[in-house]
Amino acid sequence: MLLYLMKKKCYTKDMKEYRQWHDEGTNEFHSETTIYFSQCNVNKKLSFYELLKLTSDCAVEDFAQRGMDREVLLQNNCAILVSRVSFRVHRMPLENERITIHTWEEKSEVFQFRRAYEITSEDGTKLVSGMSTWLLVEPKERKLIPIKEFTLRKPTDRTEVHDCLEPGRISIPKEAQLVAERKVLFTDIDCNGHVNNARYGAFVMDSLPAEWQLLDFTDYRLNYAREALLGDTLSVYAYHDEEAHKISVVGKRGKETSFDCELFYKA
Repeated sequence: MLLYLMKKKCYTKDMKEYRQWHDEGTNEFHSETTIYFSQCNVNKKLSFYELLKLTSDCAVEDFAQRGMDREVLLQNNCAILVSRVSFRVHRMPLENERITIHTWEEKSEVFQFRRAYEITSEDGTKLVSGMSTWLLVEPKERKLIPIKEFTLRKPTDRTEVHDCLEPGRISIPKEAQLVAERKVLFTDIDCNGHVNNARYGAFVMDSLPAEWQLLDFTDYRLNYAREALLGDTLSVYAYHDEEAHKISVVGKRGKETSFDCELFYKA
């Protein structure tokens, strides 16, 4: 019995505790976690797919803890979908590294929420910074709803200067070549009935030649144009601009663009 208690005490001592909290008055949301083995690529760094997943889940949790989870949104005949994301990587989080994800809303555009992110290490070092835009839509027809009509929370006028690229339009060179055909499968689909926004990060990286996948990326921009659905096949085209240290990627569903992406890397 004594041995059991000693083991239990030792196990409890080594347990990690993770916090989530809002800053009073600002609604800035913070979430602590660890980067696990399954979230990393072959370089033991957080993968692009998992970066998208962590940040979008944190944004959803921010709203949920303020009384605006997905069910509440549906009851109010609206849904919120990611439109564009941009991330600057100062140093990608590593396997077993403890991090804090910080996120907050900034002043909205007419049809888009704007949201900022920072990921910091345990000692407060900035690892990743980013911006995203989100659309407010009617759930069934996906009709755009002006942000001013979203009355479930008090809007903010907060604006800041960010060190990541602006989440804006992406131009794909005409020289882009077909590099992959990607069929949308069951595990790609989320509760909204379409490919989850984070899965496009996997689509992008999986389509690249091996020597491109191992580059040291500093910036990611990804735009969502048309929802991809179960059974769709996306034709993925890419172009490598060695002079600009940039890879451009576009996924097409027939003639329609489903997503486009830019990845910048160190020389």
